[in-house]
Amino acid sequence: MSWFVPKLTGHGAFTDVYSVMANWGANHGVTVYGHVGAELITLSSMLRIPVNMHNVEPERIFRPHAWAAFGTEDAQSADYRACRAYGPIYG
Repeated sequence: MSWFVPKLTGHGAFTDVYSVMANWGANHGVTVYGHVGAELITLSSMLRIPVNMHNVEPERIFRPHAWAAFGTEDAQSADYRACRAYGPIYG
């Protein structure tokens, strides 16, 4: 069994470990050895899979240029709007 503690950034609604766990709707998580979170978020946006509840620094994440049309203030919400507008890439 593995235990983890979220890296808190002080931004948004996740100010402590309890607020992270209270908002975690999934019964699973993704754990990878190494620092590849930014690359996985980029790949997800290319495949039109929205990502939420990550702790990757915004300056490390690349999203397609067209994502800016869906908002620049809250990138996670823009992911959902862009994915809804463009639809699944495979379907």
